[in-house]
Order: sequence, then C-alpha cells, then structure tokens
Amino acid sequence: MQNHLFQLPVKRSKLRLYLGRYFYIFKRRFEWYFSNIKFATQIISEPLPVQIFTHQSILMRQLQNVEMWLQYNKVTNLRLAIAPINGLVIKPGEVFSFWYLVGNPTKQRGFELGMTLDNGTVKAGYGGGLCQLANLIYWMTLHSPLSIKERWRHSYDVFPDVNRTLPFGSGATLSYNYIDLQIENKTTHNYQLCLWLTDEHLCGEIRSNVESLCSYEILEKNHLISGPIAGRYMRQNQLIRQLRDPNTNQLLREEFITENSALMMYAPLLSAENPN
Repeated sequence: MQNHLFQLPVKRSKLRLYLGRYFYIFKRRFEWYFSNIKFATQIISEPLPVQIFTHQSILMRQLQNVEMWLQYNKVTNLRLAIAPINGLVIKPGEVFSFWYLVGNPTKQRGFELGMTLDNGTVKAGYGGGLCQLANLIYWMTLHSPLSIKERWRHSYDVFPDVNRTLPFGSGATLSYNYIDLQIENKTTHNYQLCLWLTDEHLCGEIRSNVESLCSYEILEKNHLISGPIAGRYMRQNQLIRQLRDPNTNQLLREEFITENSALMMYAPLLSAENPN
C-alpha cells in the first residue's frame, strides 16, 4: 500500500462550493434520464426465499460532542429512506442507486435535522444520518454476489474506535445526489434488499431466489497511521474479501475491495477507557 501524500483539505469560497454542488446535482440528474443505465425500481412485498446475508447496526450511539436529538431525528430520516427501498428487486443487468430511489431529503418531504459531517465537523442537516443506511447496504453487498458500481469513502475519521465492530473504512458516505451508492447485478439471478427498523437497530437482508455459491469474509490489511504533520494524522488501510466454499470452508479466491485513507479528527492513541 502506498503512503499517500499528506494534504490538508483545500478551503474553497462559499460561492464556488454552492455553484459546484448544483453543477454536479444537475449532471447526475442528466445521467439518470439520458444514460443507458437500467435502474432497479420494482418493489415486491414478499421476500425472496433465500437469505444471502443479514446485518444490523445500533440506532442510538452516544458520540462525543454530538447531541442525542440528532440521533432521534436520524431514526425518522432512516424510516423515510427505507420506504422506497425495502423489497427492491435488483434484476440481472440492473443498478441500485440510493439517491435515484430516495430522492432529495428535504424538510418539505418530512426529513428532519440529523447529524451530517462537513470537512470532518459535525453539523445538523436535513436528512442527516442516512450514511448509516448506506453503510449497512454496502456491508451487506460485500457479502453477496452483487457488485459495487459506485461507492465513496469517508474522507475523515471522526470518532475513535470505541465499540467498533467492523473494519475501518467499511462504510459509504452520501451527499445528494452526486455522492451516491450504486450496486450492480452482473449475475443471472434476482437479488432483493429488505430493510426495517426495530426499537434498537437498523436491520437489513439481501435475499435471492437461489443459494449463494460462496461464503464471504471481509478482512483488513496494511492498516497504517502516519503523521503527525501540521498536528494531524492520516489513517489508511486496504479491504479484501475471501470467497470460500460454503460446505468445506476451502478458500476459493481472494479479491481486493478498496483502499481507504482518512484524516483523523482525534488523537490516535485514545482508548475506550479515556475517550476524551
């Protein structure tokens, strides 16, 4: 793994950020309507018979310097975003796009102020918290025969690894609509996304009409923390997945998934006993 050149974020004017954002929003909308991508849109209420993978994540986490009302509002935002996705069937040759289905998470559509990240700083924004849903879908996809067409990594590592259960860099960030999560079905079988909320968890399944020929394990390699430079540290790693025979557990092959690098917004030697 290459040690990326450490660079602090480039500060741009508010006007440039505003104009740039809407340029990319309209560019993505043009792609939706005029490209030859076939987006998945069919929802069926009956789950497909075979569970490929399931996962859940905790809804309420006490995060340093984050007010809990942002977490409560996040649950509303997740419920609204789940509605147009739950039961979605991704047929062969089709692409799932998060924003194509969810749409713009505005106040007028019922979305509430939730936690968003702006250059590593926690802020309140309408639709905040939807990255938790993208993280869940991305992680489940890595354990299925589906392919990642578009995924954006988090540029900042904001919170220490207290109670972290998944490898660093195993999530996906979102920003309407040009920072998207897209999943492509390159197989000859149907796959279905099933999503729901409990009192404590965001839950999901990927289901199909056929059994998977492989089991999947996601591993981290070459984890590195470098710095400090200008008082900041950079965190890097690589994610790979191992495909195994589901009956014998024999390793069939190993695949490179992605390389992550993120600017750390906390001291790297913080421990669970001393998170401050």
